Amino acid sequence: MTNDDETRARTPQGGPLLVLTTWPDAEGAQELARTLLRRRLAACINILPQMTSIYTWDGREACGEEHQVFIKTTAARFDAVRDAVTAAHPYEVAELIAVPIVHGLPAYLQWIDESTS
Repeated sequence: MTNDDETRARTPQGGPLLVLTTWPDAEGAQELARTLLRRRLAACINILPQMTSIYTWDGREACGEEHQVFIKTTAARFDAVRDAVTAAHPYEVAELIAVPIVHGLPAYLQWIDESTS
């Protein structure tokens, strides 16, 4: 068994995810967070202070102020999280990246699962 196979074997298909997005203002990010919590799509959302993002858009370098949003959820809830983020997001193309959580404190991972089911 390769290391990748071992990781897949330890991570259930509906296992925990860390979903990242950015938001242009703290108030909008907080509104998204409350929506996700009320709909049981996330166990916890962290909103970081304003940061500067430098990126390419429409072939040009751009710069903007944003908040990084960390969403703790499960793979089973990802589609609903994606739909909620894209429906509420003010950007034409929202950042939406999901990273599987392959290791963590078992009680915390269980809490994520219980909070989103």
